[in-house]
Amino acid sequence: MKPLVSILIPAKNEAAFLEECLKSIQNQTYQNWECIVIDDHSTDKTIEIIQKFCKLDKRFKGFKNQNNGIIEALRLAYRISSGDYISRMDADDLMTENRVEVLLGKLLENGLNHISVGKVKYFSENKLGEGFKNYENWLNELTETGGNFRDIFKECVIPSPCWMVHRKDLEAVNAFDENRYPEDYDLAFRFYEAGYEVVPCDQALHHWRDYPTRSSRTDENYADHTFTEIKAHYFFKLKRNKDKELAIIGAGHRGKKLVKKLLELHESFIWIDQNPNKIRKDIYDIRIQPLKDVVDLKGKQIIVTLSNEEAKSELCQIFKSHKLEEMKDFFFFA
Repeated sequence: MKPLVSILIPAKNEAAFLEECLKSIQNQTYQNWECIVIDDHSTDKTIEIIQKFCKLDKRFKGFKNQNNGIIEALRLAYRISSGDYISRMDADDLMTENRVEVLLGKLLENGLNHISVGKVKYFSENKLGEGFKNYENWLNELTETGGNFRDIFKECVIPSPCWMVHRKDLEAVNAFDENRYPEDYDLAFRFYEAGYEVVPCDQALHHWRDYPTRSSRTDENYADHTFTEIKAHYFFKLKRNKDKELAIIGAGHRGKKLVKKLLELHESFIWIDQNPNKIRKDIYDIRIQPLKDVVDLKGKQIIVTLSNEEAKSELCQIFKSHKLEEMKDFFFFA
């Protein structure tokens, strides 16, 4: 008997794209799946489309979210699901016809404690922004080698609508049990904390739609694109070495947000920047130091908030010349 795959879809006002999405699932080469679609209080025709597919194909199961929000919708979908393998999908996106087959095949080959992901391809009716292109290229490069977690403090390294895991592995990390956004980034950190490995993939298996009203653009839960809160939470939970002094490099937008968070947490640190207009000035009553004045880099645990790739590359060379190790002694938060 082929294993059952449960596909979880939260949907809110997705009538414009939902039918196309569900058809892409219906056309999968692997047929033993169930698709659980949770309507999150839509005011358009979303529920009618869900009901239509449920009548035509019993593998589709539609329910209404009794609470509010994407996390509650995912919790409900997961509780209802019965498959040994769990996958996530967004209601406005498209699967390639072999996605379920490929992701499942990799898990069957590698066993528990693995996450199966695919490459992604953004598309839009309008011009696609450079940020999306850069994120797609960065994410796909990680996925090719399965090295996703080495960059986890930069951005979400697991494509939120294109992963599959065994139910036991999802249960082991208590998926969806906290109201921490972005929920996909939180889940990626939980996979990382559990020591799961990403199975490499060289195929694009998901078409990721961008449009002006997508939830990641309009939902207030995703408004902070620096993801400072969640990065800080997991840094202190998983990586903080209290034997070393904490140093923050960067006094721009990202650096300031992180410093504000550290002050809220009553954490001690030194603040470093290379901008001559900021060096030896006070921001939030903290004196900005130049890197050249910092002694004993080996005794520091460093968070870099700079986004400029050339500057980060130069810092990386400096750190490695002092025998510092990435993801242990220094971390890139952008």
